[in-house]
Amino acid sequence: MTPLSQRLATVLLDQLIGHGMTDLVISPGSRSAPIAYAAWKVRDRLRIHVRIDERSAAFLGLGLARASGRPVGVVTTSGTAAGNLLPAVMEAHHSRFPLLAITADRPATMLHTGANQTTDQFGLFGTHVRAEARLSAAEDHPRAWSFQVARAIAAATGVRGSTPGPVHLEAAFVDPLVPGDGVDDLDARVVDLAGRVDVAVATQIPASPGTVVVAGDLPVDRGNELADQTARAGVPLLAEPSSNARHGATAISTYRLLLGTMLADGITQVVMVGRPTLSRPIQRLLASDDIDLTVVDPSPEWIDPGLNAARVVSDFSLPDGDPGFLDTWQQADRRLDTALSAEPTRLPGGIAPLHLARSVLTRATGTLVLGASSPIRDADLVAFPRPISAHANRGLAGIDGFVSTAYGIALASAGPTTALCGDLTFLHDSNGLVIGPDEPRPAALRFVVANDDGGSIFATLEHGQPERAETFERLFGTAHHVDLAALCASTGTRHVRVKDPEQLTEALAAEVDGVDVVEVQTDRTDRPAQTARWQQLAAVAVG
Repeated sequence: MTPLSQRLATVLLDQLIGHGMTDLVISPGSRSAPIAYAAWKVRDRLRIHVRIDERSAAFLGLGLARASGRPVGVVTTSGTAAGNLLPAVMEAHHSRFPLLAITADRPATMLHTGANQTTDQFGLFGTHVRAEARLSAAEDHPRAWSFQVARAIAAATGVRGSTPGPVHLEAAFVDPLVPGDGVDDLDARVVDLAGRVDVAVATQIPASPGTVVVAGDLPVDRGNELADQTARAGVPLLAEPSSNARHGATAISTYRLLLGTMLADGITQVVMVGRPTLSRPIQRLLASDDIDLTVVDPSPEWIDPGLNAARVVSDFSLPDGDPGFLDTWQQADRRLDTALSAEPTRLPGGIAPLHLARSVLTRATGTLVLGASSPIRDADLVAFPRPISAHANRGLAGIDGFVSTAYGIALASAGPTTALCGDLTFLHDSNGLVIGPDEPRPAALRFVVANDDGGSIFATLEHGQPERAETFERLFGTAHHVDLAALCASTGTRHVRVKDPEQLTEALAAEVDGVDVVEVQTDRTDRPAQTARWQQLAAVAVG
């Protein structure tokens, strides 16, 4: 098998050549040897230049980049050799040419140990580089290496609307540093960076009968456009709640469960728009070797969580889908939605969380804010009956700051705002209810808090498996027994607590005046059993 360092060097050069690099300048060194060997193997595709002085090598690379307009790599070994690239990097920064500073390094475990020629290279070139990335041979992950190089090339060349300039690629190599005899399939394809920001014509997506669109977190206007676009094309839309596309005519509300059935086998092409973060079935789909993935993102820092993109485009034109394929998904979705609607509205410990999400979405108008963890995933199984402006902090998908975020959204939005969250999310930012007497206040903001006295999301993950029951409740369930009525009273916030579906209907129907809290007693003890039952219902719906 090829040594890991040689695998990394091979992928690195293959990606750079695939993205238009024709010249490489090398200064001799031991730690950078894998790149030198890899370059020698592809010398029919790459013109090699060797210089003994790294500073001169860098300016040679800059001259090549200036005259050709193409990205040019300059390779150094570790230690002070890398620092000698700085003058040329500074010049490339101000003159806006795509110089690639490729510096070899030792593994991260060697940092701060006094190991020979080892220093912290990250940030070495400060603000003079457009981007920097660490590639580590200690992690055998060609797709991740490919992704990092593609992002760096996009930043260097400005192909996705940014200003061209130098970038820094730090390659941490492990022993051995010489090639082996093996030849491996490196599972790393060059990503097509089609679709410049300044090109008016959208990239045409290849026609494929098994096409679906995956919609992650999106602004309201973009989500509405996407809903209309997929409806016109007749393509199944797998849209997360904060995509603002979930109301579309081809939106599949139960997609998360249906992806666990044989329906998923028919998917051949995925168009991903926005940042999908909610479910493992979607993450598995995006990483599947069996699909052709198009990432739609105008940013030079595009998103590809499955490290599987065949192309990255700024905008797209969607061909008409297969009516039979769409009909199969829609029929299964209708059957499964009917089955989920018939699930119990109440569990032994309180209102069923899925019924709560359905009730909120049935009543909500204006603006919806969704907290992380279980509530947004419950909403992800419910059809949106109408267009609604939906928001959620999905950048890092944490529970922090939810109450204050909802306040901000309500203050900036017209009409009423409904904020659905869990008890831990609410408690984590309960001081967001503390507002000075002279501060602006929302006209109509209602917090609906699903209180199951702890962290129900963990029960649906591996931590909630029966064999871990001894540690689950203390370490993950984290019951708190907080009196939310007393907490709300201390801040002068109106509060009502409901325990049954009839009370819930009444509470949600009441008019909102200012800020109030509807605390809903829910049950988390049945979460794993619920998930298993819903998966069975999905299988039946597909037939």
